[in-house]
Amino acid sequence: MSSESTPAPATDSADAASSPGALLLCRARPDSVETVAQLLRERMLLAPAGPEWSVLVPEGKPWLEGGEPVDSVLAGWATALAVGSPWPVLALWWDADRSGCTLAAGFRRTVGYVWLANGTPVGEDEAMRTFAARLGLDPVLDMQALDPLTRPDSDADARARLRGLIAVLTRVGVDLPPGLNPGEPADRLREVARVLDGVRSVEWSGWRDAVRAELDAVESGPLGPWLRGPRARALAGGQLAAGVPLLAWSLRRRGGGGWTVAGLVLVVHGVLGFAYDRARERE
Repeated sequence: MSSESTPAPATDSADAASSPGALLLCRARPDSVETVAQLLRERMLLAPAGPEWSVLVPEGKPWLEGGEPVDSVLAGWATALAVGSPWPVLALWWDADRSGCTLAAGFRRTVGYVWLANGTPVGEDEAMRTFAARLGLDPVLDMQALDPLTRPDSDADARARLRGLIAVLTRVGVDLPPGLNPGEPADRLREVARVLDGVRSVEWSGWRDAVRAELDAVESGPLGPWLRGPRARALAGGQLAAGVPLLAWSLRRRGGGGWTVAGLVLVVHGVLGFAYDRARERE
């Protein structure tokens, strides 16, 4: 008696190819990044990614829980990390339909580039030039290396484009740890990051510790002279003027995710600026 053949079990390759994921690259050492990353109130794994770079690997998946797409979540995180910091933050993200990068630097408008799943570029050349300039890449040689990423290529899908971008960024010191490859599923990245040498777990430790850490980070950096006096008050006022409307707008959206964090960080920076200046005046 013959038996009907049953289909072979499906592999996980299709799920892996469509699984969203993300990495955050910060142009600073882990000691500097850790204090600021706590304000995101997200569990992260932090590891060195070159002599002057660090990488943050999210332990959670808020883009699946809050209904906000991964690119929007990462843009908010990058903005929140870069606000008030002297170093830029590069967010790399991917999902089933697209992959892309978002660069945040201080109060400047973020710049990003997107590729469709098949590798078709949908960004603007000017955005890539701005991206290169803000990261200090060579305007001639490095732009020649970036240019193919903005041109059609039937042999390169979106995640291959991200790997090509990382290859160019090695010229400014980026050195991702083995296994932390753009395009991998978030679960796989998390498991790899947990066993890296020098990895740190970053998590929210409460407002008191966060405020203390934030002040220590600012005082030890180039923004130290802006902590007291007219310049400090002007900076704090500007942060509040930008943060309050952004926070109100994101809360009205009910689930603004990363943008809520960005607004909150701006407001916290502003309030702390005024409070610190006032405390110093009373000494």
